[in-house]
Amino acid sequence: MRHAINLFLTLSAFWLLNSGHNSALILSLGAGSIILVLAIVRRMDQVDHETQLVHLSIKLPSYFVWLFKEIVLANIAVVKHIWLGNESISPTLTTIKVGQKTDIGKVIYANSITMTPGTVTVDLVGDRMMIHALLSESILNLKTGEMDRRVSQLES
Repeated sequence: MRHAINLFLTLSAFWLLNSGHNSALILSLGAGSIILVLAIVRRMDQVDHETQLVHLSIKLPSYFVWLFKEIVLANIAVVKHIWLGNESISPTLTTIKVGQKTDIGKVIYANSITMTPGTVTVDLVGDRMMIHALLSESILNLKTGEMDRRVSQLES
């Protein structure tokens, strides 16, 4: 029930932000469509702890700020190595262990790696992730576990 209430509140806020109108007709149409969506989702048995990540949404802004900083630093490093030429680039393919417990945590971690310039998550099987990096120091940065730790904090 708690997840349905959270979904109702989220959809209501989304509706109000996007509609921009506060007339009785628009508000009643919004309420009706939200109730219809809730009924469909409930009938599909899709309102559960995995689809409603309210605990995640509270911690995401600080993670996004940190990730943005990492993306900027990785951009600078990649551009620097491109300017230095082929001799400075050291492509690496390696497998790292994943510390996340949930599927959504693993997906956030894999996508965060891929969003960081110069690195791509190639495969994710179980608790292992195959990563391709343009620079070997990018793999060393991943192996320090900072990104893994921050994504794991999102899960808790």
